[in-house]
Amino acid sequence: MKALFSKKVLASAIAAMSMFAGANAHADVFNQFVVKPAGPTINAPFTADRITGGYAEIATFTPTSATGGTFQVSLRWVAGQFINNSGSDDPDELPTLTTGLGFDYGLYALYTASGTFTTGANGRASFSFSEGTGNLAVYLDDNVDTTFAAPATGATAYARANAGDDILLATGNPLAGEGNLDPTLSTCSGGSGSGINCGSFGSTTSFELTAAGMNFFIDPTPFYNLSFQSGQLNRFTPTGTQSINGSLDVVFANEVPEPASVGLLGLGLLGLGAARRRKQAK
Repeated sequence: MKALFSKKVLASAIAAMSMFAGANAHADVFNQFVVKPAGPTINAPFTADRITGGYAEIATFTPTSATGGTFQVSLRWVAGQFINNSGSDDPDELPTLTTGLGFDYGLYALYTASGTFTTGANGRASFSFSEGTGNLAVYLDDNVDTTFAAPATGATAYARANAGDDILLATGNPLAGEGNLDPTLSTCSGGSGSGINCGSFGSTTSFELTAAGMNFFIDPTPFYNLSFQSGQLNRFTPTGTQSINGSLDVVFANEVPEPASVGLLGLGLLGLGAARRRKQAK
């Protein structure tokens, strides 16, 4: 399945994969960031490199052939915990008394996107998100009292209630992504499992802080301009409108500008040329 990457997004994805491979072969290394909680009780800054949580989504599938079609998806994500992995084999799950999450405030995101899908044997399917087909909005729930209502189809965002005091922290747009559904997995109900893990997905969005967001995500400055989401899928059938849920993690990175990568390549070639000239001089 071909994801719709621009050259810049491809460069950032390569950089991110190199970062995740990291210096430690046994632990992923994610970009760290600093948060200053907004609650009345917890307000000391803390460092994290990942946010974990759970999601629910409504996806509407429209077949255009016997083997695939298009989809629209509307997703609601609620943050559960900040993690500070720091390249360690034993990540540090930051407690509520450090972060204030779920106590002083809540953190959630609404996301919409569209794309294409193809179906295969035994219920397998692949999904490709299309660039610029939706939006991302990240909110701080000041009193942890916001409630949500699922839309009728994946074409519209989740409705919110008690959201008058919520604060918009960041916005973005889908850039690329892909997912795979495989009901034959042993962890899925098609095998001997419970159906909680029937596939996985990953997506990239642009990420731009609002003025309020800069007071919450306080470092680095400027903040990362990409967010990477990855999660797993429960079992569903890619026909009509489906309810899907699972867990979803978020990390951040910076887009690699294309001229910069070309410049780095040029510096590398200059270095190789200089080394060759020194060798010939000997």
